[in-house]
Amino acid sequence: MMESLSRHVFYPLWDFKDRSQRLKEWQALEEQQWWPADRLRMLQWERLQKLLAHAAEHSPFYRDIFDKHAITPASIQSEDDLLSIPITTKSDIRNNLERFISDQFDRNKLVSAKTGGSTGFSLQLYFDEACQERRNAAQLMADRWAGWDLGIKKAAIWGNPPVPSTMKQKLRHHLLDRTIYLDTMNLNETSMGDFVKRWRTEQPGAIFGHAHSIYIFARYLRDHEIKDLRPRGIVATSMMLLDHERKAIEQVFNCPVTNRYGCEEVGLIACECEEHRGMHLNLPHLFVEFLDRDNKPVKPGEPGKIVVTDLNNFAMPLIRYRVEDVGSFTDEPCACGRGLPILQRLEGRVADFLKLPDGGQVAGISLIERTLTKVPGIKQMQLVQEDLTSLKINRVKGSDHKPNTDRALISELQEVFGDSVSITIHDVSEIPQESSGKYRFAICKI
Repeated sequence: MMESLSRHVFYPLWDFKDRSQRLKEWQALEEQQWWPADRLRMLQWERLQKLLAHAAEHSPFYRDIFDKHAITPASIQSEDDLLSIPITTKSDIRNNLERFISDQFDRNKLVSAKTGGSTGFSLQLYFDEACQERRNAAQLMADRWAGWDLGIKKAAIWGNPPVPSTMKQKLRHHLLDRTIYLDTMNLNETSMGDFVKRWRTEQPGAIFGHAHSIYIFARYLRDHEIKDLRPRGIVATSMMLLDHERKAIEQVFNCPVTNRYGCEEVGLIACECEEHRGMHLNLPHLFVEFLDRDNKPVKPGEPGKIVVTDLNNFAMPLIRYRVEDVGSFTDEPCACGRGLPILQRLEGRVADFLKLPDGGQVAGISLIERTLTKVPGIKQMQLVQEDLTSLKINRVKGSDHKPNTDRALISELQEVFGDSVSITIHDVSEIPQESSGKYRFAICKI
């Protein structure tokens, strides 16, 4: 009954109260996903041209870029023309944050977020509410591809789970979000055993979480011969879903795994449908390019740097933003019948888990995100673990680095690893990329 009430009553009423367009946008996406590819491309191009015109007039950063390179929105009439706009990098955002923000918006009234991301870079981001609503709508659609639907309770295997504090947050948690959490900051026999007990009480219908974290939990269930946890859908995200991990998860839960790809900067980028033969690109909301070393488009099947233009965020436009992942696409249609193109393969985002002295593990992505969002003054960092008694931090100083930054960094990590682990900081100028174009932000050599 609660599931039905959440879907048919609480979701619509909440959107009506907040004057949100989330459900309206979700319904539009549900229809657009079945449009022919040509019609979807027309919609995407119309939205791209609208964003370019807005950024050229209202974003100081892009206004200067366009002026410097003699570009006008009217001159961008094809994908080849788009190549004339320089790539936007994470360093551009860090060094020019205020200049990215549109002069049509009051920054104090925008939704803000700070992310470490899978590359270990700390970025401050801003979004307008309409952007957030569209992003949430895309997530609702993608969740339904995995077998979830409005109102179904989730089991989230995630780091640093949110704790509702205000009455509004508590109501939303119980009426809409309906999520139980297994905190990946400390995965061990006790925490996973307790989560199994809560699962049996709460009976969630879907799993959402870090790909490798879900795999560790599935392995725990397999080793303890626990066979009664049967979700209707599983969404793996945040890091690469390896083939052996997918196989193990699906065997343990007797349920297909839906792989998803996105980032805080631009939201949902791509997600698998029920065919599980690649991930459909979120074409109505993003313009995605795959580029070679010379920033020229690659051919279908060839790996390329993933560059994304966010068609939703008018408060802080991101045009041709390099997310620092590598992937390949295919122009073959999907058997599901959707007109959305396919991200064939995503490379990178393999996050090591670090070992805790008591036998537990901590997800590298959770630890990096927790640290970079709490400790100012760090531009980038990498954790290297040689043995159980020591941890090395390769740290690139940020512009706001202060004398107490490193002490705060060590203190934050000691809360996780304890005083028995020796933590040392190595001052480096940069974290080197691997050949795939990604960064390894957590390396466990044990």
